[in-house]
Amino acid sequence: MIRSVKALLVVVSLGSLCFAQKPPAQTGSNTAPDNKAGAYYHFAMGRLYAELGQAEGNKEDVTKAIQHYQEALKLDPSAHLIFDELTDLYMQTGRLRDAVTQAEDLLKQNPDNLDARRMLGRIYWGLVGNARDGRIDDNYVKLAMEQYQKITQKEPGDAESWVMLGRLFSISHNSPEAEKAFNAALKADPENEDALTGLATVYLDLGDTKAAIAKLKAVTDKNPNERTLVALARAYDDLEDWKDAADARKRALEMGLDDERVVEELADDLIKSGQVDEALHLYQQLATDEPRNPLYQLKLSDIYMAQHDLVKARAALDKAKQVDPANLNIRFNDATLLEREGHIDQAITVLQGMLADTERKQYTEGERKNRALFMGRLAVDYRANEQYPQAIETFEKWAAMDPEVASEAAVQVIVTYQAEKDYAGALREADADLKKFPKDPIVIREHAQVLADMGKVDPAAAEVRALLDGKQDLPIYLDLARVYEKGKRWDDMAKALDEAEKLSPADEDKANVYFMRGAMLERQKKFETAEAEFQKVLKIDPNSDSALNYLGYMLADRNVRLDEAYTMIKKALDMSPDNGAYLDSLGWVYYRQGRFSDAEGLLVRALQKQPDPTVHDHLGDVYAKLGKTKEAVAQWQASLKEFQKSAPSENDPEEVAKVTKKLDDAQAKLARESHR
Repeated sequence: MIRSVKALLVVVSLGSLCFAQKPPAQTGSNTAPDNKAGAYYHFAMGRLYAELGQAEGNKEDVTKAIQHYQEALKLDPSAHLIFDELTDLYMQTGRLRDAVTQAEDLLKQNPDNLDARRMLGRIYWGLVGNARDGRIDDNYVKLAMEQYQKITQKEPGDAESWVMLGRLFSISHNSPEAEKAFNAALKADPENEDALTGLATVYLDLGDTKAAIAKLKAVTDKNPNERTLVALARAYDDLEDWKDAADARKRALEMGLDDERVVEELADDLIKSGQVDEALHLYQQLATDEPRNPLYQLKLSDIYMAQHDLVKARAALDKAKQVDPANLNIRFNDATLLEREGHIDQAITVLQGMLADTERKQYTEGERKNRALFMGRLAVDYRANEQYPQAIETFEKWAAMDPEVASEAAVQVIVTYQAEKDYAGALREADADLKKFPKDPIVIREHAQVLADMGKVDPAAAEVRALLDGKQDLPIYLDLARVYEKGKRWDDMAKALDEAEKLSPADEDKANVYFMRGAMLERQKKFETAEAEFQKVLKIDPNSDSALNYLGYMLADRNVRLDEAYTMIKKALDMSPDNGAYLDSLGWVYYRQGRFSDAEGLLVRALQKQPDPTVHDHLGDVYAKLGKTKEAVAQWQASLKEFQKSAPSENDPEEVAKVTKKLDDAQAKLARESHR
């Protein structure tokens, strides 16, 4: 047999060591030194055969290694290293029953043989299972605990056994006992990194994340290792400190950690901390390394969608679909992307198919939650597609499937009535839901918005303010601002937004406040200060399509900086190609530029998305410029009808008067022409 170079090197290095020491002469009685020498010889031979077995995969060499280790133990039962090597070999080769038998035989001879107990403890620990995946064998946990408890009773200074005991209590969800065990380990060895890490994990389980981070940083600042850094990252995750979590995972990977799950967690941290380009690079590398793993293409599609690059998002998602077309996550993302692409009908078809494929007589908890998710999304798409009865029916099925979302489903039914412009129906539903969920904040907040829609601003504001109950709450102040906006109570709205801004720690929250303030100022015709607010939004998020569209439309409506307006609105429309409001904005830019035919095409498309009084008005203006007076009259009449359908809060008497005058003038013109 030709041995590998590696194996030959092992033979040379260990062989010279082994045979430099002669085995003890067989004189019939061995002295203690002779036993030590014999044990050393058998230990060295055991290691030699173990290395050969690993290098060549030869089971005979492994068997010889075990035999030599067993002989070494007979000659020197107190040698800890022999126990460790033999236990490792048993575990590596799966001969766990042999290991248990040997340890039990040794304990029959000497119940105080702690090395035999350590061997048993390690074997049982190896059989416990994977706590991270939720697969734990409680029987082996109990058996391992018994061994380490007996060890620590005899040797309370054995830090490693305390650590193992702490880990066993941790996976048994016995945090108080785990804490005691890890503290006992630290009493024996104050610098023990495993004990510090374990104690930090206990603090995380107990909800004391800051204490956990303090313990973990004590280790990573002094002597970092991959496992502790990953634990530190997860502690930062609990605090939603994504940047520090990402930094900790980077350090772990830089130290040589080879764990795809940690790489995926790092990419997620990078996304959440705004480092999207770096996350994109990571997933591109993972997708290149494992082209048959659909998860990475799915993640790439998510990132491209977040970047509003729908073409690349579609390409990545299609690759994922090719690998695993039945995957529910991939199909759900497909529906999401279809919505973004403006293909609501196709998204509905995908979601209907998912519900059909997952229908059962009985459901597990996970299956029930999944179906509820699909139903909620399908209901939203029905509403977007103006299939209002189907939307309401599906929202009700959603609530029946998952009672935890009952109040949210009720709110969505109210919103559906509002989308249908059935404000009486919305109020009726909101009143009924308030009786059904009298203390639910989201129901109360939506009820207040319906009241404000109907012009009942003071009662609406009172309902929202009652939710504050002496505390500061960002979402409630934003709701209060919306109530006052519907009543055109600009001073009150400004005060509510000022309070909301004070409570906005994150840039995303600030951007929301700036956008609402910009819209408020624009409606008061304070255009310069309004623009400053929208620019603040764009500084935080240059790809905010809503801010780009609003600012661009504001410029076009004033007939100023039309090239700049075009650029902003076109960028918004590229990110959301079928958004009716954005189509209207670009059409209005074309109108201002005198490109009336181009404007007509876009405005017709916008109206196909959803009827709107402003879009009808704009299209009427375009037809008037094109000399199509009859068509202009039809659009202005449609505009006034849509105004009549609007909620009282959305009616603008000034705009209605303008459209009415244009309609009257056009009809008078047609009358004059008919008499010629």
